[in-house]
Amino acid sequence: MYEGAVQDLIDELGRLPGVGPKSAQRIAFHLLATDAVDVRRLVDALTEVKARVRFCDTCGNVAESEQCRICADPRRSVDVICVVEEPKDVVAIERTREFRGKYHVLGGAINPIENVGPGDLRIAQLMTRLADGQVTEVILATDPNVEGEATATYLARMLGPMGLRVTRLASGLPVGGDLEYADEVTLGRAFEGRRLIGG
Repeated sequence: MYEGAVQDLIDELGRLPGVGPKSAQRIAFHLLATDAVDVRRLVDALTEVKARVRFCDTCGNVAESEQCRICADPRRSVDVICVVEEPKDVVAIERTREFRGKYHVLGGAINPIENVGPGDLRIAQLMTRLADGQVTEVILATDPNVEGEATATYLARMLGPMGLRVTRLASGLPVGGDLEYADEVTLGRAFEGRRLIGG
């Protein structure tokens, strides 16, 4: 245990996802040894992102205005929506250059252990977007893990009666993996080979 400001910094860094106590300590001491100008740039970047960045009113992706650049792009197809868990998944799919439709970011996945149910996700907003009848296909691109599969199954049951084509990304993605870490080729093949879910 350290004293005062150093321990406070380690504690705050340790609250970040994927940063354990040892990593938090390493980052804290790295920051202590770094030039004040570099630390100020980091502080400014953090302050700026909190002040300017928000979530798109339409899809839930990160944006600096009411709509993200994808929702605002008139060249994107409006009849296909790709449903993902997090904004980082939009970036992963965009890298493949295989998808030219719109997205819907759920903000997570169904996870009873973490007390995350369907009501905690942006499912109601998805249903509202589908109500106008413009969308003909919904691609479920949740992570290929237990939580992602549960979310995809739940959504497929909800969307089935709407008469939409509901597809899921095909094999090529490792079970238990995250879209964020899939390479472009693997993700591209999975996208091309997506399959119909349900009736």
